[in-house]
Amino acid sequence: MEDEQRRIEAAKADPSRFAELYDEHFERVYAYVQRRVGDRSDAQDITGDVFQNALANLQSFEWRGAPFAAWLYRIAGNAIADHFRRKSRPLPDAPPESAGDDVEQRAILFRSVDRLPADQRRVIVMRFAEEKSIREIAEEIGRSEGAVKQLQWRGLQTLRAQWTSQVIHG
Repeated sequence: MEDEQRRIEAAKADPSRFAELYDEHFERVYAYVQRRVGDRSDAQDITGDVFQNALANLQSFEWRGAPFAAWLYRIAGNAIADHFRRKSRPLPDAPPESAGDDVEQRAILFRSVDRLPADQRRVIVMRFAEEKSIREIAEEIGRSEGAVKQLQWRGLQTLRAQWTSQVIHG
């Protein structure tokens, strides 16, 4: 720990020394991001943003005995949340969010919606992200209200099953 604290202080004094911290933590941070976003390109971009943000804010980092990696993971968690917010695809029936699992839970839900059959996905997005009524959706997609309700019900059932499977079985 003292060695890590010395390296952080050295990087604060000379930003070129940040490369040592980057080299030490890159693989773990990248793996953390990759597991949560699932897309290699997005994970690379987000990981780059994490380290750019860390370097830009290194002067505000205060050593409190916790590993430097914990600070990087917090930055990564925020960057992942921002990434999904930018995609702006809120999901229905999101489970209660706890601070530590929030980002991972959202990533699971986003991937689950993406895997729905096209008609179900369209209805779920229109109903919950766009907040349209059953009647509006039926008119827009040329289906009966009963058909839209059925698509919504099937989509939500599939999401619940996927959610349960992924959260319980990881």
